[in-house]
Formats: sequence, structure tokens, C-alpha cells
Amino acid sequence: MEQTVGETELWLVRHGETEWSRTWRHTSFTDLELTETGRAQARALRPLLSGVGFNRVWSSPRRRALETAHLAGFDPEIVEDVVEWHYGEYEGVTTEEIRETVPGWTVWTHPSPLGESPEQVAERLDRVVDRARSLGGRTLVFAHGHSLRVLAARWLGLEVADGRVFLLDTGTYSVLGDDRGQPVVIRWNVREEAEEDRP
Repeated sequence: MEQTVGETELWLVRHGETEWSRTWRHTSFTDLELTETGRAQARALRPLLSGVGFNRVWSSPRRRALETAHLAGFDPEIVEDVVEWHYGEYEGVTTEEIRETVPGWTVWTHPSPLGESPEQVAERLDRVVDRARSLGGRTLVFAHGHSLRVLAARWLGLEVADGRVFLLDTGTYSVLGDDRGQPVVIRWNVREEAEEDRP
């Protein structure tokens, strides 16, 4: 895959499945390992990413992200700023359970008691965008569902809450870049090669 000189791309990988992601429980600081399905998802990323030619690879320090990176064939630099949104008192709780006491709750529209605010999440992920852009080339990031959705929104110049429109499954990769100065989504939520890329 050729790259134009000066081109900057941000490749995002959501970690493979964990027991909590499988059951829709909010997971930020709880350090879970991958399920067998999650490990298979991570290994399936290897042939999709191995020939791309990344200038650097970053990962959240959480086990699920690092294990995904290693199974996909990478030895990443740990970057604390890409950890998952801190859910505070909602750690390990599903949206449905939260809505029993807070009707209509979403992480995008309501606070998470003792957790991070949208402004705090934006501040650290803006640093990731700025660093990737200043370095140029291709940056690969292994991280988490909500943090990567916010990272995409901030790359595109959108508000944190706009991350809600970027559905992101476990064990997938996505690509952000620029089109003549306009930040764009190149690919999103990919599990296997697009038809046009197959021999």
C-alpha cells in the first residue's frame, strides 16, 4: 500500500472481545484479558495489517489492547492518553442497568459519577491527534471502543458527543486521513479485506 510523501493517516484498532464487552458492561480501568473469540479476532488482524508499513504503533496499557497488538504482530509503545473513557461508578455496569435509575442515559449525553467528563476525554485525545499529525506518516493505535470513537471525532474536528455515530465493533480496524486538507474517514469498522483489495 503506497503512501504519498507528507501524507498522515491514523489507523485505529479496537481490541478483541472480552467477557465484559461481550455482555455490554462498561470497561475502563478493569484489566480484563481477551476471550478465545477475542484472541481469534486479534490474530485475524495480522494479515490485514502486516504489510501496511506503519511509522509507529501505540497502545493503551490495558491488557486487552496490548494482547490484541501482540497477537496482531506488533510491539507497541504504551500511550496512556488512549485509555478508555473512565466510567467512574458505572464501571462494569450495562447501559440498561444505568437507565433503571437514569432514564435515557448514554456516555455521550449524561455524566458518569466519579468518572471523566467529555472535556477531560477530549483533552487527552486531542494530544494524540496533535502528536500523530506532528509526526506524520502512519500511526497505528490499539485501544478501546469509546476512546477510539472520540479520537475519530476529534481527528475530524467534531465534538466528543459526535463519536456516538461511529459504531465500532471489537477486533476491527479503521483508517482516518485527509483529502486535500479535509480530515476524512477512509475506512471504518473493518474485519476483513475490502473486495477491491483482494487478489
